[in-house]
Amino acid sequence: MSRSYRNCAGVSRRNCLKLGLSAALGSGLTDLLRLRALASPAGGIKARAKSCILVWQDGGPTHYETFDPKPEAPAEVCGEFAAIETRTPGVFFSEHMQQLASMSDKLAVVRSIRHNQGNHGAGNHYMMTGAPPRIPVGCGAFVSFHPSLGSVTAHERGIQNGMPAYFSMPRMSRSGGPNFLGAQYAPFVVPDDPNKDDFRVRDVAIPRELESARFDSRKDLRGVVDRLERIADPAAGDPVPVLDEYYEQSYNLISSPEAQRAFDVHSESAEVRDAYGRDSFGQRALLARRLVEAGVPFVTLYEGGWDNHVGLFDNLRKRLPKFEGTIAQLIRDLDDRGLLDTTLVIVLGEFGRTPKINKDAGRDHWSNAMSVMFAGAGCPGGTVIGATDRAGYSAVDRVLSPENFASTVYRKLGIDPNSVYYTPQGRPTHLVSDGTPIDELFA
Repeated sequence: MSRSYRNCAGVSRRNCLKLGLSAALGSGLTDLLRLRALASPAGGIKARAKSCILVWQDGGPTHYETFDPKPEAPAEVCGEFAAIETRTPGVFFSEHMQQLASMSDKLAVVRSIRHNQGNHGAGNHYMMTGAPPRIPVGCGAFVSFHPSLGSVTAHERGIQNGMPAYFSMPRMSRSGGPNFLGAQYAPFVVPDDPNKDDFRVRDVAIPRELESARFDSRKDLRGVVDRLERIADPAAGDPVPVLDEYYEQSYNLISSPEAQRAFDVHSESAEVRDAYGRDSFGQRALLARRLVEAGVPFVTLYEGGWDNHVGLFDNLRKRLPKFEGTIAQLIRDLDDRGLLDTTLVIVLGEFGRTPKINKDAGRDHWSNAMSVMFAGAGCPGGTVIGATDRAGYSAVDRVLSPENFASTVYRKLGIDPNSVYYTPQGRPTHLVSDGTPIDELFA
């Protein structure tokens, strides 16, 4: 039977620990601040991007119904959606990508990434890390054989302006963790919904039991936390490090108006919030923009539900207009604020979908072809890189790999993809086995 430990003031152990412990699958502020000195700066490559916002479409988005329509293919392949013209002559997107089509001059689309990992666990790992899994893994597996793009960025950049270097909302992707780099480089997870009126960020918001004057009178909170039965709670795993000077830094961050402001999406105008979309994904994208403004180097927006084996077209008619409208607004907003030139925005999943529509009006897993969208950080707009064949079965022109993708992200962020890291056991590990980036994205 689980137990909830409380002190004599009635404050639960969990609420006190929200001040400096990890959210599910992510690192808390105290731990991250205490270990900030372990992060090494990037060297040798000039960074074009100060930050990266990676939009992860978990499940594998269809390339046919987004960035690579095939109107000339047979009906059982091309599907129910029409192809529409974009702002870029000769380039077509699917019909429910209207806002992104109208601003294609700000986008670069890679249509020719392919790999050989056709299940979710393995495909996720390959695209999130740039490294194929070393052993076969199941479709639903959470695997971590290599550090993720976000964790490597956190390791290289370290704490920025007192903020953790890597955020993931509302959860961490299956392979979005740090592996041998250590838990201090795991993402700071924000599971809370910024679309709610009572939105508060765990580990940053003061627990309601300790608000205002009561909290101000408890700068000895380290003593309160230390007296609780930390080890007796198996769910926590005793994640509290030695309560040293970095605990005080966590206190200062929590009580800082500047830090609170970064998470205050409610301070945005109704017009801006409406433009992003008044739903969970839209408001998380807005929060991602605010985190980039605050100096956070890497933010993952995890958006599940793209594994459409059944009812693909009905699902996407409802979902795509809102989703792509949020992406379009994020890019416009970054551009209007002078942030797009130094912010890399990426939209992708673990693979594409099968050419032939199945008996349930869906498409199944397909790793021979996928599309990835890039914007910002010097990526040339109005660009399409590579191509699939007439029916979208496979990448056939300028064929690229997850290694090329990961190397591109690292170089944009000023990180050398040819770096060699060492595991705690002293084994050398290449950050990316093939450090060749997608050159067209640096034109």
